[in-house]
Amino acid sequence: MDFAIRWPEAVALSNTRAKSVCQALADIFARVGWPSNILTDAGTNFLAGTMENLWEAHGVNHLVATPYHHQTNGMVENFNGTLGAMIPKFVNEHSNDWDLVLQQLLFAYRAARHPSLGFSPFELVYGHEVKGPLQLVKQQWEGFTPSPRTNILDFVTNLQNTLRTSLALAKENLQDAQKEQKAWYDKHARERSFKVGDQVMVLKALQAHKMEASWEGPFTVQERLGAVNYLIAFPTSNRKPKVYHINSLKPFYSRELKVCQFTAQGGDDAEWPKDVYYEGKSAGGMEEVNLSMTLGRMQQKQIQELCTSYAPTFSDTPGLSERAYHSIDTGNAHPIKVQPYRVSPQAKTAIEREIQDMLQMGVIRPSGNAWASPVVLVPKPDREIRFCVDYRKLNAVTRPGNYPMPCTDELLEKLVHLYFRLNKGVLAGTAR
Repeated sequence: MDFAIRWPEAVALSNTRAKSVCQALADIFARVGWPSNILTDAGTNFLAGTMENLWEAHGVNHLVATPYHHQTNGMVENFNGTLGAMIPKFVNEHSNDWDLVLQQLLFAYRAARHPSLGFSPFELVYGHEVKGPLQLVKQQWEGFTPSPRTNILDFVTNLQNTLRTSLALAKENLQDAQKEQKAWYDKHARERSFKVGDQVMVLKALQAHKMEASWEGPFTVQERLGAVNYLIAFPTSNRKPKVYHINSLKPFYSRELKVCQFTAQGGDDAEWPKDVYYEGKSAGGMEEVNLSMTLGRMQQKQIQELCTSYAPTFSDTPGLSERAYHSIDTGNAHPIKVQPYRVSPQAKTAIEREIQDMLQMGVIRPSGNAWASPVVLVPKPDREIRFCVDYRKLNAVTRPGNYPMPCTDELLEKLVHLYFRLNKGVLAGTAR
């Protein structure tokens, strides 16, 4: 594709190896001349040594489009889509001879007026409209008579003036079209940049389905090659650094995970943060419920009476439900027993306190099961702790159930309707 006048060339090849592509390009340039610059994608056939020798021998500057960023060579990509849509419409009966009509399809494309230039590629090359089948029929209908012969000097002068005027108008039309396209693109575009050493995620096409992509990473920015291109390194693999457009990158934010226990091969225990753990939980109750100031005095009194009458339901102490049971299906897997993690004395005291509290509440019970998983303590923002169990080894051998999880929104809606039916709309003001 000629970027100046949008003149396309296409060749049907049985393979796309570097040698075949070199021969096809040499045949094209033998008719139109060798270019000063040529832009290709990052395909291995275009980056092969044979292709580089061809450019070097003819003084051509080879430019490579950014991988996974088709906008770099958008003209060719759009033409490929147009030509691909034209071929099946023309050869719907004999699909094995599409290569024989390829030049006729290119003729139709070159004769069509380009929306950005205002002229057809044929006019910008030859200085006059192409004589196609429709023009021949029109001339026959109108009784066209050939004009007398024109002096060769006048013909050349008129041709030069026509080409000069056409190219000037095409350039002006192209500038207007580019301004309009840029204004449309800038509506949703945001300026972004990365620095060397930044962690980024890369949008890469899937190997099985090239039309689908997923974010992979994190990877490291090794070098900034320009305003929009970055050289990305893959520290965790042996892959060579690769160039990506900024539109295929996004910053990686690591989660700040604070786990207040860890394993160690040896050495002294680290000093345990004493201010993380609470001395004791408050009993909770109706007196600690904050009522909205937008409620009236009567509504606040009704809420207090309702919560008092259902005090066990509104308790902050977890209870044990006997309405449902769940069993973990591990199939024929052997029991997995993971040794407890090594913790400091402060963490051990907190674990024992949590276990005693849960035993008193009845949410756990002693067991002699062969399966065992270690405990993990995670601090909460309110400086209390979250008692967790590391079930990763157990999850690896667990057979997932097929029962669908209920939607939280639907459950809340059901609770709201049941609540209003039981209390005769006492909290209608709160719902609004």
